[in-house]
Amino acid sequence: MKKLINTPNLLVLAIGLMVVLLINVAMTNRFLEPELKEEPTELNSTINGFSLEDIMGTVKAIQENPNIARFEFRARNKWIKGGHNRSTIHGFYGGGQEDTSRKKPFVYDNSEPPILLGNNEGANPVEYILHGLAGCMTTTMVLHAAANGIELKSVESTLEGDLDVQGFLGLNDKVRNGYQQIRVKFAIEGDITEEQRKKLEDFVTKSPVFDIVTNQVPVKVSIAKR
Repeated sequence: MKKLINTPNLLVLAIGLMVVLLINVAMTNRFLEPELKEEPTELNSTINGFSLEDIMGTVKAIQENPNIARFEFRARNKWIKGGHNRSTIHGFYGGGQEDTSRKKPFVYDNSEPPILLGNNEGANPVEYILHGLAGCMTTTMVLHAAANGIELKSVESTLEGDLDVQGFLGLNDKVRNGYQQIRVKFAIEGDITEEQRKKLEDFVTKSPVFDIVTNQVPVKVSIAKR
């Protein structure tokens, strides 16, 4: 069965794509050509926690072999009870090989609050979407800012999502299952110009998770009986 992804189904991709963010953003021409810094930036310097030498090294490697930019991320999930289930994320394929850098898997408990028939064993999946979106947009912003010589002192964000559960519960087919709208508000600190601030607004829209949330992604679903 094949359907188009909706927002609650994005948890796995929201978490996984954070790892490949550096590869994705490195492919853009504007990323390769810092344009806002008045004076040249030394490659051995670090901006926003990123080494410019490492950034350019990643760019060069991908230009020489675009195949290493292809990744496959994975997650496993097991239902526990009621609205409680648990996801584990460990290995992935990227850079032309299986990754072995993670010694232990990341574990994420998904649940619901009592008003949605759960017991708060963890955040619910749509809240994880807000977490994934915030994290990916933030990393995208500061990474692109670093490549363009824009130094930031702090970045904070607040996210809100509107969801009507009538759609999810099948009570109203005119109501979508996922978020109807997501609002993201950033507060940044840094010695930047208005032109640079507008650039930051453009940078966050390059986020892979932003792309997932704002565009439909084909999803293949199969159910096998044991």
